[in-house]
Amino acid sequence: MFLIDAPPDKADAVAQKLSSGLRDYGLVLTPTQERLAAFGAVENTYLSIFTVLGGLGLVLGSVGLAWSCLRNMLERRGRVGDAASRGLWAGPAQTHVFYEHWGLMLAGLACGVISAIVAVIPAVQSPGGQVPYLSLLVTVAGIALSGAVWVWLAGTLALRGRLLDALRHE
Repeated sequence: MFLIDAPPDKADAVAQKLSSGLRDYGLVLTPTQERLAAFGAVENTYLSIFTVLGGLGLVLGSVGLAWSCLRNMLERRGRVGDAASRGLWAGPAQTHVFYEHWGLMLAGLACGVISAIVAVIPAVQSPGGQVPYLSLLVTVAGIALSGAVWVWLAGTLALRGRLLDALRHE
């Protein structure tokens, strides 16, 4: 493989001369733009694969969040019923449970965002480094919204029915 540097106005003449002189050796000339596009296609394939894997990780993480919230609430159902029966909570138990777990989820999201910012600082500071701010903001908002939905659903499922019955079985 040879890399040939020719002035743009003489590139066709150089290609013609090399092709005719080295045709017996099987010379294949490829413009730089085509070669770089081929390398870019491989890079884009890897990026697409990692994007899909990242999305799968988000889905699995969301389901894991829902499962752990549901399990926690099912284990604490009697104590939640006790607190509600004593009047320690002004509103419905589900609202308090939601804010408790959603606050934990937001704290975890904040830790993840901060560590991601620290990790990409060198890439952002490099020449030509671009950050897709809108895409990142939509992703973080989607994670927060998904977490809120899963926490609310887990709390609804765990605290449905009469909490007094759960207190009796405690």
